[in-house]
Amino acid sequence: MKRILHIDGNHPLLKNQLEAAGFRNEDDFTSTKQEIEAKIADYDGIVIRSRFKVDKTFIDKAVNLKFIARVGAGLESIDCDYASAKGIALIAAPEGNRNAVGEHALGMILSLFNNLNRANAEVKSGKWNRESNRGHELDGKTVGIIGYGNMGKAFAKKLRGFDVTVLCYDIVPNVGDANAKQVALHELQEQSDVLSLHIPWTPETDKMVNEHFINAFAKPFWLINTARGKSVVTSDLAKALQEKKVLGAGLDVLEYEKLSFESFADAEVPEALQYLMDADNVILSPHIAGWTFESHAKLAQTIVDKILLLYNPVEIVEERQERVTGIGGFFLKAKNPNELKEWYRNHLGLNTDDYGCTFWWKDKNGADCSTQWSPFKDDTTYFEPSKKEFMQNFRVQHLEQLLVHLEAEGVTVLGEMQSFEYGKFGWIMDCEQNKIELWEPIDHVFL
Repeated sequence: MKRILHIDGNHPLLKNQLEAAGFRNEDDFTSTKQEIEAKIADYDGIVIRSRFKVDKTFIDKAVNLKFIARVGAGLESIDCDYASAKGIALIAAPEGNRNAVGEHALGMILSLFNNLNRANAEVKSGKWNRESNRGHELDGKTVGIIGYGNMGKAFAKKLRGFDVTVLCYDIVPNVGDANAKQVALHELQEQSDVLSLHIPWTPETDKMVNEHFINAFAKPFWLINTARGKSVVTSDLAKALQEKKVLGAGLDVLEYEKLSFESFADAEVPEALQYLMDADNVILSPHIAGWTFESHAKLAQTIVDKILLLYNPVEIVEERQERVTGIGGFFLKAKNPNELKEWYRNHLGLNTDDYGCTFWWKDKNGADCSTQWSPFKDDTTYFEPSKKEFMQNFRVQHLEQLLVHLEAEGVTVLGEMQSFEYGKFGWIMDCEQNKIELWEPIDHVFL
């Protein structure tokens, strides 16, 4: 029987489902790192949050470890390169709390724009100041997102209901989509009214938002950070707020957090942090953006699914027809997408909406299935790196395993698979450099 050590508490479904699958689960929430090291050789897997760093010393003692699963998005507390070199699988769950992070970031922006922090405190103290609390509207603004993975994409999706321009910057090419246009960093800094960080903590992002970085923006901006605190130099941010180069800040994470994210690193509050705590145009929360009741369960379920997949990979049927199950969508570029959608509505009777037209049909088992027709603005980056004027979307089964299979066959796989409530998405290039979107759908969410 495979043994798994849990060193942090998590949602009970995690252990319940693993036990039902035949794993033996053991808890140890109190032992020191050294005490865990003394017995880790007895375990096949370990499930952690952020209690301590899994370094080379720890990994060397974990001679039978098959996987390290972190119930969260980032893996910065793990020496990933060394673990991978030892053949240890690394499992994280950014899909589990990305929706929560996106909602939290949006909430911070709206609260800052409408002075809700200050207005709430004033009214509760008996003050009724309307003019000094006059707010701003998000519509018409440009929102810049740095880091366009699971979290950045989830946040961009939340902005779809606003009339905003959304730009994204990422070190990975061709990650822009229908919700955000990928641009160079200097272009994002020239245009953004709001900057939201969704980046991991790495040597490249450590202290990234400093005085030089802030001064590179063409106009004053609002800053949102729901990623990692050490990416922002607090003293430089405090100075920028005083100089009104930053108009306000919503910080769910702080430079001074402990690695475990459970408290401040020092009992004495640094002067720059004290300024943020006193400023009425700064909103602080204790690293809870991804910490909802719903994400608590989603994170655990994601970890369970990935552990079970590690031990019981789904077999991909070799026959070609079993890979693609239908047309998922056809996307084309247009000079004026709204005018084109109206033409198709008036002359061909398509029931168009903001996204195009959805065609419903039944599969061989009688289940409802959908195919999407959508025109995109002709300057979209969503079809890149293809230079074509169109992109196909195919409905598939078992997308995660299919992408592995395709890559082994020499097919170019673009970026990483993305998961949303309406399904999983992956992207490949065919032999004529057409970008193809692969979709493992969840149709019922559209009904």
